[in-house]
Amino acid sequence: MGYDQSPSERRRASRSDDEGAYERDRQSRVPRHDDSHRRDRRIERSRDRSINKRRHRRSRSPNDARRPRSTSRDRRRDKEGEHRRRRSRDYERRGGKDSHRRRARDEDVDDRRDRGGKQMVKRSGPLPSQADSFAVTQGEEPQKPKEKPNYGNTGALAAASNSVIQSDGSKIVLKYHEPPEARKASPKDQWKLFVFKGEDIIDTVPISNRSCWLVGRELAVVDLPAEHPSISKQHGVIQFRYIEKRNEYGDNIGKVKPYLIDLDSANGTKLNGKAVPGSRYVELQDKDMIQFGQSTREYVVMLAPKD
Repeated sequence: MGYDQSPSERRRASRSDDEGAYERDRQSRVPRHDDSHRRDRRIERSRDRSINKRRHRRSRSPNDARRPRSTSRDRRRDKEGEHRRRRSRDYERRGGKDSHRRRARDEDVDDRRDRGGKQMVKRSGPLPSQADSFAVTQGEEPQKPKEKPNYGNTGALAAASNSVIQSDGSKIVLKYHEPPEARKASPKDQWKLFVFKGEDIIDTVPISNRSCWLVGRELAVVDLPAEHPSISKQHGVIQFRYIEKRNEYGDNIGKVKPYLIDLDSANGTKLNGKAVPGSRYVELQDKDMIQFGQSTREYVVMLAPKD
């Protein structure tokens, strides 16, 4: 049987239904607000966690324990290194750069064969003239260029200026000429050359009155003749030179001193028993002994004492 409700009961039931719908609607809205609030809190919490991690990384000291390295990364690096080493070994086994050069050379040979065996001629100088190019193409020899004048030094002028003409018309070329620093000795310094044969003084030559003394067997040009056959025609020179030297205070002090030079003689020159190098000045000091060639005569250079 059906149960009929009264109007008052129906109003009460509809009111309760409306209240239930309102409560459900309110409860459905509240969780949405709670979800957004939870999401915001979750974002803030993750941000604080990242900031703390960053702060922890910055404040880490060298003594802190480090994290263990990943073995996968090390394994991958080892594989890459082994791959590079294998490639380098293969490259060296194939010949490296030489293989590339050989390959390029082979390609050039193939190109020449394709051209019919004609090789390209590389020229390092300027291009030939048009007439020479036509002569080469027609099988003729190009005309040789004319010899250009040579304005270099031949030495003939120097030989003419350093030569002495004898009475019979013959010329004697001097092997030595004085340098720009040639000077006479100071009047205060009286240098003398004593010629000894054994223990006897056979000659005394004052050498301060001239700047240069040429020694040899060529009587027409020498200043100090020496007749021994082992002595060359122009054997050596005693030359006075003005040389500047800097003292311990930085001042330049110049003085004229005697020097000995050997003119590349056949038997050489000795100074105090030691051979003198050719074409090189050697300073002479008081009581030095000179020997020319294999002569037994001794030439002693002495400076007279000052009053």
